[in-house]
Amino acid sequence: MDNHIYKTIELTGTSANSIEEAVNRALARASNSIDNMRWFTVKEVRGQVKEGACTEWQVTIKASFTIKE
Repeated sequence: MDNHIYKTIELTGTSANSIEEAVNRALARASNSIDNMRWFTVKEVRGQVKEGACTEWQVTIKASFTIKE
């Protein structure tokens, strides 16, 4: 295994459908400007409630990417 050095950033994604979609949206958007993302950790999950039901998920993650040599 290579001796990678990682930088970690915090991202928040949203979705009306699922937690997984919220995470994937955050990662997809970040990947437009960040290369070499490798790992993520879910930091917080929130949901918006309207009329007794969840209408939107909001997920904050910590995403790590390798620093170029």
